Amino acid sequence: MRRCARFPCLLRAGVRIVMSAPMLNIAIAAAREAGDIIVRRMDRVSSMQVDIKGQNDFVSAVDHAAEQSILEAIYKAYPQHEILAEESGAFGQHAYQWIIDPLDGTTNYLHGCPQFAVSIAVRHRDRIIHGVVYDPLRQEMFSASRGYGARLNDRRIRVGRQRYLAQALLGTGLPFRNLERRLDSCLSTLGTMCSTAAGVRCFSAASLDLAWVACGRLDGFWECELQPWDMAAGLLLIRESGGMATTLRQREDCLQSGEVVAGNPDVHGQLCKCLRDCMDGGAPRGARAAAAQGGRPGGARR
Repeated sequence: MRRCARFPCLLRAGVRIVMSAPMLNIAIAAAREAGDIIVRRMDRVSSMQVDIKGQNDFVSAVDHAAEQSILEAIYKAYPQHEILAEESGAFGQHAYQWIIDPLDGTTNYLHGCPQFAVSIAVRHRDRIIHGVVYDPLRQEMFSASRGYGARLNDRRIRVGRQRYLAQALLGTGLPFRNLERRLDSCLSTLGTMCSTAAGVRCFSAASLDLAWVACGRLDGFWECELQPWDMAAGLLLIRESGGMATTLRQREDCLQSGEVVAGNPDVHGQLCKCLRDCMDGGAPRGARAAAAQGGRPGGARR
């Protein structure tokens, strides 16, 4: 191990561990252990017990095992802290709250689609102060602490530099819990954005989508009807990498509203405006305005 001259830390397994942020260190270690459990059980998916929580909403034995592993790591160090976890729910009462999604992208995982992640965030009162999103297949650890920037393994990350929505690659997701009620409006908005941006991708793992915005792989992202554990860590990653993450009306209460629009400052503003136009029935004007600011690259593949 070698020490970093910039601030007291160690370098372990390609992840910079800040010694002055023990909660972040625990989140990183817990996410890695949960990721190991998830990957080890991939070859047993066909025989795995899967329960249905609701429409298009599944939970597997590996979700429970990964979450239990994370909870044990947290309780060992902070037995009094509050928990908000996807499978276990909310319990405890403390100024510090851990927000946990042990396996974001369960449906992908169950079908062998390699797009899923572990997400852990720490909120102190009303502020997210630490966040980790771990992709166990690629062994990519996205981490951030409030005021200290964001990292992918041992590398500082920044949002992309794309200035124009018309040239941006976007990510989104469908609100599967109320899909029938929102299907028409979602498809209308999706159609508008597909004709406005350079491309739109739907990977169905919001925490990882947000991490990809933070490191510049996606230029922007939007989704509604998310849960706090879907986005808490990702919100901090984006803000600490120089991006913006707000609601459609550009408020910062994403965890309360369940909606998020994210991107670098240029794309974020244009994306919010275009989405508002879609919601307000003015989609064509919003699409033309975005396209006028920077035409789509000729022959670009979607």
